[in-house]
Amino acid sequence: MAGVFLDDLDLRILRALQEDSSITNLELASRVHASAPTCLRRVRALKESGVIQREIAVLDRAKLGPTLTAVVEVSLDRQTAEDFDTFETFICAEPAVTQCYRVSPGPDFVVVAEVADMPEYDELARRLFKSSSNIRNVRTFFSTRRAKFEANAPIRLAAERQ
Repeated sequence: MAGVFLDDLDLRILRALQEDSSITNLELASRVHASAPTCLRRVRALKESGVIQREIAVLDRAKLGPTLTAVVEVSLDRQTAEDFDTFETFICAEPAVTQCYRVSPGPDFVVVAEVADMPEYDELARRLFKSSSNIRNVRTFFSTRRAKFEANAPIRLAAERQ
């Protein structure tokens, strides 16, 4: 985030919270080698500055029932900034869409959606992609196995950047 200076203590705090944000402030202080009041102040500042956007629970999707992950490439006919923003707003409002990226080169967007099965994907595709007059091409890939999933941002301390 532009305009936010993060020192090594902030980065150690962020690393620890990405591993487990449910730890107590005392445990956090112990892990990052700082005092509890300092950690509390730093975490509050990281939240206020928007570096920490929110805290979530990462779920084991397989334990919730069958899921099908669709990775969808979408190309638009009209490619103005307004058209991109309109599509992005529309697609991101769909609860089944878990990720959306504007990309270049190639398609205009890569969208990741989680659905229960093929009939649910078919209904999602009909609702999202077949009803829009501005979609030129849709190409969908279905995950057969997820080898890795991380929500963590890579964080490198100053000593690691040298």
